[in-house]
Amino acid sequence: MDQNAEILKNAIEGSLKIIEQDREKEIVSRRFGLTGTKETLEQIGEMLSITRERVRQLEKAILIRLQISAEENQIPELAPAEKILIRNLTEMGRVARLSDLADKVYGRKTEPTEKTGIYFIATFSKGLTVIEENDRYHAAIGISEYGDSRKIRERVDEIVRVIKENKKPMTLDELDNKLNYEHPDHIRAVASISKSLATLNGLWGLAKWPAVNPKNIRDKIFVILETRKEPMHFSEIAKEIQESNFKRKNVTVQAIHNELIKDSRFVLIGRGIYALASWGYKKGTISDIIRSILEKSDKPLSREEIVKQVLRVRKVKETTILLNLQNKKSFKKVDKNSYTLA
Repeated sequence: MDQNAEILKNAIEGSLKIIEQDREKEIVSRRFGLTGTKETLEQIGEMLSITRERVRQLEKAILIRLQISAEENQIPELAPAEKILIRNLTEMGRVARLSDLADKVYGRKTEPTEKTGIYFIATFSKGLTVIEENDRYHAAIGISEYGDSRKIRERVDEIVRVIKENKKPMTLDELDNKLNYEHPDHIRAVASISKSLATLNGLWGLAKWPAVNPKNIRDKIFVILETRKEPMHFSEIAKEIQESNFKRKNVTVQAIHNELIKDSRFVLIGRGIYALASWGYKKGTISDIIRSILEKSDKPLSREEIVKQVLRVRKVKETTILLNLQNKKSFKKVDKNSYTLA
């Protein structure tokens, strides 16, 4: 067994020895899932033939007893385990999601019982603080000197508020400019606790924003184009998605092309080449674009100026633009080199 795993195992066993009654050990083991699935107060109550409230009272009393024992150094196996957890938390930004901390401590993807074992130790360890999982926060553990559970949750909420006010994803450096932290890594650590936030390609934003948490093919296309900041062929977009760190990225080139056609956010600007409409590109034929350019102008435009403006929103050959200008039903030549609407 790995040294860290052995130390943590000893800390759990040493802590359980403090609990004298078998029924109380059973309650703690089942509530924290130390030997299997975590169980509810109701499930444990039914198994022990006692009320839900009585289970809650016993659990609270047991944890208080363990906290007192830890403070009075009556659990010698606890100190080495606490040292390991604090050392890893220091490297991770002083606070971390339980799953991330467990994987780092064990050096691999951990089992549920290994995660809950760490959470159990942290619950009554004087050097650690726990953040309980709920709709807003992931289960997390922090160093007590950094703040209690309430303080850490306030820091999480502050980051969420700053991002909401910004109305678009932010880098850690941008967040650092608006917050008071020693290092951007500390912001990353705190932000990772929030269920309201997501991160992608170095950007942090609300979990409902496609830019940081794309859930379908169209959103992933949008993220790829927004990241590259330049028009791309649909086959290139498919390749980038397949090579990305998206959760689901097994897409076909045809599927990508189909989604590009359906979504108004994407504009075909050349042979298979797409851009974002937000960049100023418009749908329509070359003739439509020339018409739009001339409608906005209060005077005739030279052939060179028309070509220049069309090329800003379309990737086509210059000759294609000039051929469209020859349409006398749409465009009128006012002198040797200038055009207006017919």
